[in-house]
Amino acid sequence: MSFRQSEIEERISLCEYWKKRPSQKRGSFDSAAPSQDDKSLFVGWSAILGLPKKRRPGASGAQKGFNNLPMRLTLRNSSRFLFAINLCLLSQGYFIAAQTSTAEHSKPEAGKSIHQMFLDDQDDTPAGKPGGIAPISQAEIKVRGEQRRRLVYAMLAKGEVQTGEDLHDAALLFQHGESADDYLLAHILAVEAVIKGNDKSKFLAAATLDRYLQSVSKPQVFGTQYAPTIPVQPVTAAGNVGVFKGRTWTHMPIDEHLLPDAVRHDYCVPDLEQQKRNLATLNAGSYPGDAMVAPGCKR
Repeated sequence: MSFRQSEIEERISLCEYWKKRPSQKRGSFDSAAPSQDDKSLFVGWSAILGLPKKRRPGASGAQKGFNNLPMRLTLRNSSRFLFAINLCLLSQGYFIAAQTSTAEHSKPEAGKSIHQMFLDDQDDTPAGKPGGIAPISQAEIKVRGEQRRRLVYAMLAKGEVQTGEDLHDAALLFQHGESADDYLLAHILAVEAVIKGNDKSKFLAAATLDRYLQSVSKPQVFGTQYAPTIPVQPVTAAGNVGVFKGRTWTHMPIDEHLLPDAVRHDYCVPDLEQQKRNLATLNAGSYPGDAMVAPGCKR
């Protein structure tokens, strides 16, 4: 059920009235003349509680119904008063929760930490999942990724990204971007993360450089990037195959001679022989998993 802003405010104002109303002795509700506030309150709570609105001839509306039902006004005796207060507290919490839920749904990424956005990004990415099947469509992956990168860039501009862990997570979010600038920024952030002591960013520093080089039509140098020979869209769980099955993979173009394997290992990148085995695993329809990094490394 959804509520308009005016409905939420109306119900909260009724709750505030009853919480602030001076207490009266039992029985005084029946003898006191109804105030204008009481009449307004009756109209509001009649709608919530479904109270009857019996009319006398010539009367119209809930306001006249109030004057015609002094002994039946259940909100004006102490037992129903307590019931109304309890219902008020429950309903107020529900209306506020409904309002909050609506706001969070309209801005799904706002207010999240960089690490939570990183985890969400990993959940959206097909790599490493059984069969390479993405849980959402490629269009949804793109929209969510753009939202996260905008938020992270704003945090970077404010100087709010300081730790090695946050820099690593921010780098990976830009690594999953759409442009050479995204990949270059990802590389800079990954290098800064390494400087601040985040060792698992070593592989990411290499991967972001490789992806940037390929995006500007240059060969990669570490050998971290694998791609199908024909660009494809990751399919969702509704499809028949994942991103790894039935496709031919390559990690060309690559300059195999610029870096020795010892330097690759310094960046947690496996040697060229292991990269060839990883490529064979991909072409067999599976994901290499931990073999994508050098032994003893994490990413």
